[in-house]
Amino acid sequence: MENSANTAKTRWVDIDGANIAFRVLGQTGNKPPLVLCHRFRATMDEWDPALLDLLAEHRQVIVFDSAGVGASGGKTPASIAEMAAIASRFILSRADEVDVLGWSMGGMVALSLALEYPGLVRRVIVAGSTPGGIEGSRPAPARVWEVAGKPVNTDDDFLYLFFPDTEDGRAAGRAHLARLGQRTEAPLPPVNVASVGAQFQAIQTFAASSEVRSRLGHIRQPVFMANGVHDIMVHAYASYAAVEALPDGLCTIYPASGHGFLFQHHQRFARDVDSFLS
Repeated sequence: MENSANTAKTRWVDIDGANIAFRVLGQTGNKPPLVLCHRFRATMDEWDPALLDLLAEHRQVIVFDSAGVGASGGKTPASIAEMAAIASRFILSRADEVDVLGWSMGGMVALSLALEYPGLVRRVIVAGSTPGGIEGSRPAPARVWEVAGKPVNTDDDFLYLFFPDTEDGRAAGRAHLARLGQRTEAPLPPVNVASVGAQFQAIQTFAASSEVRSRLGHIRQPVFMANGVHDIMVHAYASYAAVEALPDGLCTIYPASGHGFLFQHHQRFARDVDSFLS
């Protein structure tokens, strides 16, 4: 495949005076591009290349680093709404209409895009995320944010956060980590301390608020909510609760997997995404 995940060149576009870094995979066709919004503390390098290449078999896929993240300039905002505003302006620099896939924090951004910029977004995939304001949802263990907030995360930290503590889960996690770091370009710098703090504030404020949750009924685009059944970061109940309120929502909970289900089950998830978008 031309412009595969490991060979796609990093490009930049000026968005409100900040150089936003992005990559384009696959070929332009008659389908809207699929734009991916990433998780807390992640750069473009941390999308699993196996998943990206599968998604790009049938459509153009665009990944980007938001303001202040990875290779992008600017300041990272401390609210999901501002992150969505940056994403909307980036999308407009590439296309008139797109599909959006957001993972974890990126799922919050994706839902906000669907609400605030409906003309830009055709369909939405929300992976391992929440619309916020979910009463009765099981909270993440205290250790989750202790580990996620460490200055530097080890492979064991990623296995704990994203994969089940089983032999198969750990093996899937190690396979995912082994697929990273194979790009032909030099690796991107890690997310800096100031940006991590801003992202953490944005997530905590969004998750505690019912503003987006109370407005899900206004989202007219089809929305695919997905999660792993053993997600310790965002309980899978949040996906079901969102679909209850969405006019056109689909929910799939993937077996024997956690927050990183989309990498553990990358072949199945890519097929499900293609089916939903098609």
